[in-house]
Amino acid sequence: MADIMVDCIGQTCPVPLVETRKAIRKASEGDVIQVTGTHPSSKKEIPMAAEAMGLEVLDIKEDGDRWTIRIKR
Repeated sequence: MADIMVDCIGQTCPVPLVETRKAIRKASEGDVIQVTGTHPSSKKEIPMAAEAMGLEVLDIKEDGDRWTIRIKR
C-alpha cells in the first residue's frame, strides 16, 4: 500500500523524476511513494536519485513495458 501515488505512464525524462521529487517533498517521514511509468531510463534514474537522498527503495516491479517503484521516505 502506498501513501502517495505518482503516475508517469507515457511521460519521458525529466518528467517522472521531477514528479517523484515533488512527491518526496510532500511526503511525511515513513510514507511510501509509489511511482508507475513506462520510460526505461527513468526506471534507473528514480532509484538512484532516491538513494542519493538517503531514502529506501522498497522494490521495483516490471510488467511488460510498465514499471512500478516504491520508495520509503
